Amino acid sequence: MTQGQQLTKEQQFFNALKNIFIGVPVEGESGYINLMRMKAKYFEKVMMPAIQREVEEALRPFPEFREELFDKLYTFFKRYFTQSGSIGFLFTPYHQSVYERVYTNEQDVVLFWKTARLYYVKTDRLFRSMEVQLDGFRFFFDVSALKHKRASEKRELVFEFKGCREDGAFVFTVTYSEKGKTTKVADIRRAIKDALGLKNYTAAVPSEETLEQAFRLFERQSEVDYFICKDARSFLREQFDLWLWQYVLGKPGEEPQTEWTETRIRQLKALKRIAYKVIDYIAAFEDELVKIWNKPKFVLRSGYVITLDRIAKRDEKLLGRIVEHLGFAKQLEKWKELGMVEEDFTAEMLWQNTLAGKELHPRYRFLPLDTKYFKDLELQIIGLFDDLDAALDGWLIKSENYQALNTILPKFKEKVQTIYIDPPFNKEQEADYFYSVKYKDSTWITMLENRLRLAKDKKLLKDTGSIFVRCDYNGNMYVRMLMNEIFGEENFRNEIVVKRGAPKAGLFLQFENLKSIGVTYDNIYWFSIDPERVYGKFIKSLQEKRKSYWTSFKKIYDRPTMQYELLGVKITEGQWMWKKERAVKADENYKKYLEIAEKTGETLEEYWERTGRKLEFIRRQGDSIQYWVPPKEETLLDNNWLDIPGYSSGWGFKTENSEILLKRVIESTSNEGDLVMDFFLGSGTTTAVAHKLKRKWIGVEMGEHFYTVVLPRMKKVLFYDKSGISKEKDVKEKYNENNAGGFFKYYELEQYEDVLRRASYADDADLFSDPNEPVRYLFLRDTKMLDNAETGEKVMEVDLEKGTVKVDLSKLYREEDRDIIDLAETLSNLTGKWIKRIHPDPEDPTKPGAVEFQDGTKMDLKNPDWRVIKPLIWW
Repeated sequence: MTQGQQLTKEQQFFNALKNIFIGVPVEGESGYINLMRMKAKYFEKVMMPAIQREVEEALRPFPEFREELFDKLYTFFKRYFTQSGSIGFLFTPYHQSVYERVYTNEQDVVLFWKTARLYYVKTDRLFRSMEVQLDGFRFFFDVSALKHKRASEKRELVFEFKGCREDGAFVFTVTYSEKGKTTKVADIRRAIKDALGLKNYTAAVPSEETLEQAFRLFERQSEVDYFICKDARSFLREQFDLWLWQYVLGKPGEEPQTEWTETRIRQLKALKRIAYKVIDYIAAFEDELVKIWNKPKFVLRSGYVITLDRIAKRDEKLLGRIVEHLGFAKQLEKWKELGMVEEDFTAEMLWQNTLAGKELHPRYRFLPLDTKYFKDLELQIIGLFDDLDAALDGWLIKSENYQALNTILPKFKEKVQTIYIDPPFNKEQEADYFYSVKYKDSTWITMLENRLRLAKDKKLLKDTGSIFVRCDYNGNMYVRMLMNEIFGEENFRNEIVVKRGAPKAGLFLQFENLKSIGVTYDNIYWFSIDPERVYGKFIKSLQEKRKSYWTSFKKIYDRPTMQYELLGVKITEGQWMWKKERAVKADENYKKYLEIAEKTGETLEEYWERTGRKLEFIRRQGDSIQYWVPPKEETLLDNNWLDIPGYSSGWGFKTENSEILLKRVIESTSNEGDLVMDFFLGSGTTTAVAHKLKRKWIGVEMGEHFYTVVLPRMKKVLFYDKSGISKEKDVKEKYNENNAGGFFKYYELEQYEDVLRRASYADDADLFSDPNEPVRYLFLRDTKMLDNAETGEKVMEVDLEKGTVKVDLSKLYREEDRDIIDLAETLSNLTGKWIKRIHPDPEDPTKPGAVEFQDGTKMDLKNPDWRVIKPLIWW
């Protein structure tokens, strides 16, 4: 074999390594595109030259090993990369040692899956520009301007006609839907007709059916999972050692084929040394991604929702200025849209005249005001409260949930009493959700494990806290084992059965041809933090009151250890609960009732209800004593919850948890004022019920329905939502037309994708590494978010002469988005300190100037200390 052929073999290896390291080429605009560019630059300028130098040095004693070296390197590394360039455990080497990790000293077997050492980032489709031929037409789809999704939220593609190419192909631009935008096929046909210069539709214009089929053909592009390896260096080195062991010694039970000469041993040592170098360079880049993934994120686009009564109670004049504000017209339209006020409603109707003067009308006092319409008054509104965070009822956060949990943990550490989640499972009905749910096996387990472990290991829950995880038959075998591993089997409390829904229509007509029987229930796994924690409120409300009745005293109370005569009749079987004084009183109650009933005709139930529902009655019937059993409203709860609906569809979600279900969960494990959390919020049922039950709450959701479903729902809850548990008597006592209202904050979080888009990494190869420590110091001299890669502006300016460092975080975003960062909330999350007050800027009172925390410390928001915010912009 000639040297040229050897170089070709080498080039094949490097090309393959580049392809698997970088992943399938993707078009469009996104942080992931920036990531691929970073990877390509890193590979070409740092990784490949360094490996080539190492190879030349290692092969000097035995150049004949070159071809085999590259062949073996390629054979190993191709196992561990996916289409997205993520490290994965795709092809398990045949060796029993891989599975030794499932056995521990404490347990016989633990859960093992192939992506356990990864962070799940998102599932996405890799769209590339492509041409489709259909029904004699040619369609070209251009994705060069496609802005990729920031997380796994479900968003529809929108196609727009761009024009006709010279060769007759129809060109379309492809984007993701924003603010409900959809593809309008009829408008596209009209645009094509006009572009062809036709007055009427002819066969030259594709039909709507043809266009829709072409769109579907384009959408059938590959779906990939994005991961980040938690510890790429140890993972890949371990895997390489197992692979090399198998290669050298053969499979268990087989004779090894290797001849153990001194040269062969040195060759294998060289192979291992080169493989470790490749791994080190891969791991250096992967570790950088881990840092970006776990970086605390900025709070963006925040706002407050507060009911009018809470403003009027503190400053009626401010409420007057709000009504006169230009933004009030938009607020009024939103109230009408939500059905809170009539179409002819005017600002004057907010008030009523009383003897005490003009005051807020009771009918409208719980109207929810959204401060996004009154940004120049927002600081005055929240300034009405002496302790801002303590005054809030809850927080709604739009974010991928790992990013949210990781960011808010310092602030809410050991403060959450109850967590309830209903994560997406391995269902094929993707339309059920507003984000990708096609998680399968290990990918899905990793997605859930990352988030549950963060909540447990970083101590989000209080030591008295509980967590409930709902799952269907696709995931229950995994969830129990996963929860055992993370929360500890000793903390398992119950497996609760909850109604899922009726079998599909038509199944009863085909019962002879069914492949399996219908599934009518889901499971909820309940774990606690403290195995010794005692709960005493597992009571369920009966859907229908049990009718009252008279029964023999002996039948109810038959403990024969106590005997006494009751009303002249000896109770030989005895009764241990009642004292004689209590029995005499019960007899007097009944005699009193008889006197009243003779005059009024009032029934025993009516009398019992009118007099306070606490009276007991005993009467004599012949030789027996009878006890009147009052109608029951509650009974002891067990783990069979099939008596209530598991799902409802009040907000258009097929998988919306019913409010009755959440009421049981929350009431059983928390008290009023406790903090309840759901980080797979869906339609917002958990936060809605928590608010009605006077708990504080946190809800995290990443889908676009955050604004179209969740936020409107919580506004309705503040105004008074009559649906769900609002009709139940015990709820009405604390949540009703006269006792609603509230105050909460909502915001978005910067996402992993956002950081990738703005992170700046050097083009100069010399900045990537130190020649003496080629891996250890990689990326330490890159500016990352000190420079904005998207705009080219400097976020931090250092004046060496003056010895000053000035940070301008507004430069992280384009001119039109300069005010979207909520630095006060960002610092609160970062430091773990709760906000007491946000002080206005003396030069511009509509802008925040400083934040004061509950511990008395203050931070400048105009010129923040770079040492405090460093984790946000440089890692």
